[in-house]
Amino acid sequence: MIFTVSDAGVTVVITPRGEIDFDTLPDVLAGARELPETVTAVTWDLRHAQFMDVAGLHLLVHQRQACQATGRILTVVGLRHQSKRLLDLAWELFPDQHWDDFLPGGLLASSKRE
Repeated sequence: MIFTVSDAGVTVVITPRGEIDFDTLPDVLAGARELPETVTAVTWDLRHAQFMDVAGLHLLVHQRQACQATGRILTVVGLRHQSKRLLDLAWELFPDQHWDDFLPGGLLASSKRE
């Protein structure tokens, strides 16, 4: 996983590589918990995440809650076809969980909803 923090220390881009599954989830979450307090915006760039299962949904929910709790803005970019399809299915099955927030054009709960 690659973390890139801006010069001002206020934005971070997290770029996981490979698979996001229950084997890799603990390490991904541990890295995300170690962000500097100065960070006000977190972007998850998923273009190099070749596969994402239900663990990826857990990751996104956890990050949404963490950003809401810390007042950070959360953005998800670079969804590959498989990851987008997983989010589409989750949204179709559980629309009240706001999975569409993570889809292109969606409003992320951490930055737009009250």
